[in-house]
Amino acid sequence: MAQPVLHVLTGPTAVGKTEWALRWAEANNAEIVSCDSLLFYRGMDLGTAKPTAAERARVPHHLIDLCDVTERMDVTGYVIAAQRAVEEIAGRGRAILVTGGSGFYLKSFFAPIADDVTVSEKLRAEVARLSREDAVAKLHALNAAGLGALDIANPRRVTRALERCLASGRTLAELAADFARQPPPFAGWRLNLTRLDRTPAELEKRIEARVAAMLRGALIEEVRRLRAAGLERNPSAAKAIGYREVLALFDGQLAESELAAAIAQNTRALVKKQRTWFRTQLPAHRVIAADELREPADLFGW
Repeated sequence: MAQPVLHVLTGPTAVGKTEWALRWAEANNAEIVSCDSLLFYRGMDLGTAKPTAAERARVPHHLIDLCDVTERMDVTGYVIAAQRAVEEIAGRGRAILVTGGSGFYLKSFFAPIADDVTVSEKLRAEVARLSREDAVAKLHALNAAGLGALDIANPRRVTRALERCLASGRTLAELAADFARQPPPFAGWRLNLTRLDRTPAELEKRIEARVAAMLRGALIEEVRRLRAAGLERNPSAAKAIGYREVLALFDGQLAESELAAAIAQNTRALVKKQRTWFRTQLPAHRVIAADELREPADLFGW
């Protein structure tokens, strides 16, 4: 039997993934699996440029509006949901298009992203009480061969490393070796990956147009509703571009006249980080200038 194929379309924010994904899916009897870490949340619509109801009526979409804004989504939960969606779509005999630009979630289609170490809440609380210096000392005591490339200046990474060593009874080197032997979550699939890109000047114009559309579409009112619903109980959602600036406006830290410029500036910074991540973290893939695309068939080369 031929190996099944996952088509994956990525690229930086505002590059034009949504419309090209829709056009390709319509032309190829496909359904779309979202790989965007903010589209999970119900109510986060304008600030995330979530596909509209009309766009979602054109093509079935999956992994959008999975949870309330106060709930946390992590990559392990995402992989489980993505595997289920992929199998269901394949079972209907339809093609599958994964699209989005959230790096860690995107990487789950190409490489293992989480190990099987379970950390109890009790252990997590015990480690959380330690200072970074004490946690590093404990790690050294548990890892006679050294800590490898662990960034000991990063408290979060130190905490996670110590939790996993204590919970598993293994060293960091042993954990790393076990992790490297894991198959990726979609090991049985052939991945056909394309990245869209545009010149910095083009992206700049598109970012400014997107921000203007968000604000015309009542982004401020959307954030007001989400704050009342508990947005700030979910730091990942509350710190998302578009939302954090409006929250700063509400708190008197930003003038309304500065809002559009602040969102655009932070979006440009995100695009810069995305481009670096795509170049360094993704496997070999096609890169296509979005303004040169003419037909959906041009997206994927094989």
